[in-house]
Amino acid sequence: MLYGAFTDSAIVDERPHVPAGYSYIRYFDYRLNPEHPPLLKMIAAIPLLFIRPNFPLASTHWTNDINGQWDIGTEFLYQSGNNADQIIVWTRLMPILLTLFVIIFLYMWSKELLGTWWALLPTTLFAFSPTVLAHGHYVTTDLAATCGVVIALYFFIHFLQHPSARNIVYAGIAFGIAQLLKFSLIILIPIFLLLAIIYTLFIAHNYLSYALKTGALFLVGFIFIYPVYFITTFHYPIEKQYSDTKTTLESFGGGPHKSGSTCDPRISMPLSQRLHCPAEITIHFTQNPVLRPYSQYLLGFLMVVQRGSGYNTIYFLGNVTKTGSWPYFPIVFLLKEQLISLLLITTALGAVLLRTITSNIRRNHIKIREYFLTHFTEFSMIIFIIIYWTISMKSPLNIGVRHILPTLPFIYILTTHSVKKLVRGSAIYIIIALVLLYVLNTFLAAPYFLSFFNTIGKGNDGYRYVTDSNFDWGQDLKRLKEFKEKNNINRIAVDYFGGGDIYYYLGKGAEQWQSSKGNPKDYGIEWLAVSANTLQLSRGKLMYDEKRSANDEYLWLKDAYNPFTKAGTSIFIYKL
Repeated sequence: MLYGAFTDSAIVDERPHVPAGYSYIRYFDYRLNPEHPPLLKMIAAIPLLFIRPNFPLASTHWTNDINGQWDIGTEFLYQSGNNADQIIVWTRLMPILLTLFVIIFLYMWSKELLGTWWALLPTTLFAFSPTVLAHGHYVTTDLAATCGVVIALYFFIHFLQHPSARNIVYAGIAFGIAQLLKFSLIILIPIFLLLAIIYTLFIAHNYLSYALKTGALFLVGFIFIYPVYFITTFHYPIEKQYSDTKTTLESFGGGPHKSGSTCDPRISMPLSQRLHCPAEITIHFTQNPVLRPYSQYLLGFLMVVQRGSGYNTIYFLGNVTKTGSWPYFPIVFLLKEQLISLLLITTALGAVLLRTITSNIRRNHIKIREYFLTHFTEFSMIIFIIIYWTISMKSPLNIGVRHILPTLPFIYILTTHSVKKLVRGSAIYIIIALVLLYVLNTFLAAPYFLSFFNTIGKGNDGYRYVTDSNFDWGQDLKRLKEFKEKNNINRIAVDYFGGGDIYYYLGKGAEQWQSSKGNPKDYGIEWLAVSANTLQLSRGKLMYDEKRSANDEYLWLKDAYNPFTKAGTSIFIYKL
């Protein structure tokens, strides 16, 4: 991960996340990137306080724009006299430490469930997962969300088993931390409620007490997030926050009603129109000095809800579409997960199925209460995986296997729990051999963890199945720079997808390109570099009502999939 932090260029999401985090802790202003909670970005930006990079406070994208995060990101990193590589590397150090924390925490929890030695299996599967190593060193929220889920579920289960006042506070703080790391983790509320109901039904039977204590836990969590949002909105002008929030949420839930407030029960209107009510409450809170930190939290949450009903254009299995499909995550998981872990998972599922069939034959001897008493932690993990995967598969946002990262620790623990029951005697050496081979495969994939695909996914040709953050997120621009310098290339046309800046890294010899400009050779340029994501979106089969001009399809580029070479794995380089 540390090597990747130094050698990978900024990926797409880092361009807004890095300046946003710095603006939170340096200027206490949350006008940038409100659609993601602040904690990961704040933690990542802490090292920047020691190097004090220039920040474009005078830019109109800061003073006038509504969430001008993309332009500010470009200005902050590449146009303000800063050392972009230094900023990017320093901000990646804290996510790396967070990833190491998750690995250690996972081992400690696994040790409680599986024992000292068997705990090494899920920990190794997680620690050497190419997906974890890829996203563990970027300033993004997916590994952070994994951290939030793991600690929140751990402390919630501990609270259920020992519902003391101290454990209510611990579980509440862990829940609050999760909410500060990823808005989608609001699903922990219904999951925790479901687990609490099942626990009281089959084990505790103290319904009122657990209901009150669970409510207190959530209250602690939402109180915990307040000081973080208070700090990050302290110097955010009230007028600016009000106008930004109002404009951003103008169309939420169908927009305001002509008759008046959608929150007013005295005004008659269709129920669907009242979906705008949360937006009105959020806008109103911005004008209250005490409540405006919660307004910023609600703004981000509602933006996620709004985006969740929207679409992203993606390339998947040869097609270009904005419509999500339920097989997306299962297929991408099968293509990107190491074959060894897939083998272990399949073995574990087969063993569970066999035991289930056997238990049905002997069902009269099974006591549900005894199962929950001895396996409630594993049951909780299963519930989380099922709900999280179901929601992900129903979502129209199909932009990467990273979105199911929070389920990986639990998948690996449950897999180990099942495999452990199967292994007898010398069979343990088979497991050890598989683990060593798993680690070796990861080393062989280095440093291209983001673009890793297994043999089924055709390895470095995995872009033929799916792109975006599964393969190409802009991580190879610095490697394109190395190629340009090594080959003494004066001019190169570049169609780049990512968080880097081609002029910053490639200099004046770089020409921003796109298919509609035609062949660069006609302009005296003999080299062309195209990001894999861009190429696939231009060549994939259009689905449904998608439209694309023939000029945007790189039809003039012969042998598009047989480039002269590649920068890293994700930028195709052509000699024209």
